[in-house]
Amino acid sequence: MNKLNWFSFVVVCLFLFPDAKAQGAEKYLKAANQSNARAQFILGLEYDLGHGVAQDYKKAMEWYLKAAKQGDAGAQASIGALYYQGHGVAQDYKKGMEWYLKAAKQGHPLAQYGLGSAYYEGLGVAQDYKKAMEWFLKAANQGNAEAQFMLGDLYETGKGVPRDYKKAMEWYLKAADQGFPEAQRNIGNMYSEGWAVPKDPKKAIEWWKKAAAQGDLAAQLRLGLTYFEGRLVSQDYKQAFEWFLKASNQGNAEAQHMIGVQYNDGLGVIHDYKKAMEWYLKASNQGNAGAQHMIGVLYAKGLGVTQDFKKAAEWYLKSAKQGNDEAQFNLGALYVIGQGVPQDYKKAAEWTLKAANQSHAQAQSNMGFLYGGGLGVTQDDKKGAEWTLKAANQGDAQAQFNIGILYYLGQGVPQDYKKAMEWYLKAANQGLAQAEYNLAILYFEGSGAEKDLKQAFVWCEKAARQGFQPAIDMLQELKKIENH
Repeated sequence: MNKLNWFSFVVVCLFLFPDAKAQGAEKYLKAANQSNARAQFILGLEYDLGHGVAQDYKKAMEWYLKAAKQGDAGAQASIGALYYQGHGVAQDYKKGMEWYLKAAKQGHPLAQYGLGSAYYEGLGVAQDYKKAMEWFLKAANQGNAEAQFMLGDLYETGKGVPRDYKKAMEWYLKAADQGFPEAQRNIGNMYSEGWAVPKDPKKAIEWWKKAAAQGDLAAQLRLGLTYFEGRLVSQDYKQAFEWFLKASNQGNAEAQHMIGVQYNDGLGVIHDYKKAMEWYLKASNQGNAGAQHMIGVLYAKGLGVTQDFKKAAEWYLKSAKQGNDEAQFNLGALYVIGQGVPQDYKKAAEWTLKAANQSHAQAQSNMGFLYGGGLGVTQDDKKGAEWTLKAANQGDAQAQFNIGILYYLGQGVPQDYKKAMEWYLKAANQGLAQAEYNLAILYFEGSGAEKDLKQAFVWCEKAARQGFQPAIDMLQELKKIENH
């Protein structure tokens, strides 16, 4: 059982005993010393919470034990919680289980929920989703919102039971009707995905906002990402910023990273690299790999900070070690050219390969370059072509151009002018001047297609308009031919 849920139980107990709030510990001390179990339990609560007395988990445990020995279920459940949390005693999940079980057998819903949580997480017992469900069900049938939510989770994920979105929704709704924010958020997810209910973006947003209004961090982050990406709703960077800020104020690293992105790109806020850096640093201090990578980018480009490739490499390395493919690619690129780090093709190949294995298109293209040149790896035209083709199939224009060259030359692949033309065309349609120029050459030569001076002129002119000097020179020659 998490700390927040246990505190909610303590607050409920004080609500059930309002005179405890009014009178404090003194009134109950006399009764407790006369072996009144109810008074002993309330005194334990007061010390547990620090209500009217200095918080003291050891004293809380002493009073809970006195009440528990008289069979008080609330005290038994409270002892179980203290053992699970390690408050006032050494953390001991098995002892926690024993005390939860005593209270649960008396029908105490919080203890039943605690047992369900123990089986769900495998704390003090072997993980067992079926047993978790049994205990959650007992607590849920007594109206425990946390248990109702967890039943929804089990049905949604298919843990211990066949996956059943309809039953998941039923339990989530029961918990949500009691204002349980996690359930409200998951109902939003159900409407977002169209699970058990028709897909309904409007209702998804409504439920997420209910959860977010109660401070549910995951809902706040989800709303931020939804508005940022323009999924389910019209893209709205200002709304995204507001929700990211709420989540950031709770210390969420990903939200801090995204605020950095918004300042970095001027999305919904005034463009400000210095503020971007501030937010990236907050996120990176919590180990956020995306933020660490972006700090590297800012140092590499000198945006908001003095350009410093050495610092860029240091930040890329932090992020790359966490598996960030962009950072791995950029770090590899620094090793290729020797900026911020000594030039080292072997290390370049190692980091580039890590990114390429995550389907990073530019990294795959660079692996093709490294294998083709035998840089940091054994020279291998066939492997070079394989990596280049992987990147080209992802739509990387430079890789499409490069694989076109390989087919034209027959390097690592059988020579094939027609395929060369097909790949040049893909790259040219993305505006790559070199590919437009090479298409012009193929049409001029009649390689891969019939000779066509008109098409050669069209493609050469496109490349020339981009200032590509070889195309400008060729265009002059084509005009001379046309005039004759």
